[in-house]
Amino acid sequence: MKARILKRLEDEVANLDRELRTELPKEIQRARELGDLSENAEYQAAKERQSYVQARMGMLRKRMAEISLMNLEKLPTDRAAFGSTVELREDGGAGLVTYQLVMPEDADATKGLISTSSPIGRAIVGKRPGDEITVPTPTSVRRFEIVKLLTIHDEA
Repeated sequence: MKARILKRLEDEVANLDRELRTELPKEIQRARELGDLSENAEYQAAKERQSYVQARMGMLRKRMAEISLMNLEKLPTDRAAFGSTVELREDGGAGLVTYQLVMPEDADATKGLISTSSPIGRAIVGKRPGDEITVPTPTSVRRFEIVKLLTIHDEA
């Protein structure tokens, strides 16, 4: 899982680096050729994009360094944590819902991938099967019971 995330981030950095080194200089040069830079919207847009790409690359590299330092062996084997898959039953509900706890970059609730920093993710982290969790929502509080837990160690 860690390698997959790092690969995706590395690919994004490579694409941004290509844009920064090849495409943006060409756009800036074309815009310069149009004349007065103080009223040149194309030039301003290219320079803003250049700043954005540089900032995004810096943020991605920082995140890659943080992920590289993660020691997945230290994650608990008996409680929900990053990488765990949990099966929940909502209070009063007959159906079950399954979520996998992932990093914010990979979160996609429609696919059952929720961030450990999301409200429901924070409520799940550290819990065991049989534990009840409460998740505040804008209109109410939802209650769930953890029915099943597979940790990152079980799935490896």
